[in-house]
Amino acid sequence: MLTVLLTKLIATAIVVIGVSVSVGKLGPRLGGILAGTPIVLGPGYFFMLQDWPTDFIQEAALATLHALIATLLFSISFVLSAKRAGALASLGLATLCWIPAAYLFSFMPGGVAVAVLVYGLVLLLAEVIKRALALDQPTVVATSGWFDLVLRGLLAGVLVAVATTVATKSGPLLSGLLVGFPVGLFTIGWTLHDRYGADVARATVAAAQQGMLSLVAFAVVTAVLVGHVPPMVTFCFALLASLAVSATLFMVSQWRVRRTYGHLLDSAATGKGKSSPCLTKPPNPER
Repeated sequence: MLTVLLTKLIATAIVVIGVSVSVGKLGPRLGGILAGTPIVLGPGYFFMLQDWPTDFIQEAALATLHALIATLLFSISFVLSAKRAGALASLGLATLCWIPAAYLFSFMPGGVAVAVLVYGLVLLLAEVIKRALALDQPTVVATSGWFDLVLRGLLAGVLVAVATTVATKSGPLLSGLLVGFPVGLFTIGWTLHDRYGADVARATVAAAQQGMLSLVAFAVVTAVLVGHVPPMVTFCFALLASLAVSATLFMVSQWRVRRTYGHLLDSAATGKGKSSPCLTKPPNPER
């Protein structure tokens, strides 16, 4: 048992740290897409799909969807409280919101379709709150240090190891909820709040709310396909769906920036072109 736990912990930590480092190395376009991948859900369901039957995975994936709805409430609580409270106090309050919310949502009837509908409604509420607060945009490049990466990797590893080994004895509900705990938002909120202040932490956590749609896609595809195709095919399709959603969100954000600031970018490009000596036609020496 201990060997299995350590193996899953170390494997998950390596994946989380590796993806986090790659995000900063690949540039904004690929890095932004990769940042939306299910770096905690992925390892968790990779192990569960190999060890547990269809019914267990379906119930766990539904529980994860319910946990993701609670994660939106986690982010709303943090955004509202982080301005006045410290990092740990606001994260503690957000966690206290997440635990009962995830448990209560697990009793919600209607299956995957209702869970997705409720997620959309709560996401709409989160967007309304974000616009009402008129959060300042971060003015710093918030890079992750090795402490952040190792902490995130270890916390994710512990969650995945416990959820896929120990918690499975209590049933799929606990496993699905644990895998869906927002360990990424927790560590991001903590480190950014301490390093750059409340404004940067709040804006970053608020910006991650739409990005969580990629995790919803992963859980939905897993719940729908498991039992109909082989386990690893289910995992690959879920991962591809998550990447597709992340890529779409990134392209939409780029289009919005271009639509809003395109005239400024074009003016700057035109100004550089006029002043650039390589674009100026040289005089003809034969005249």
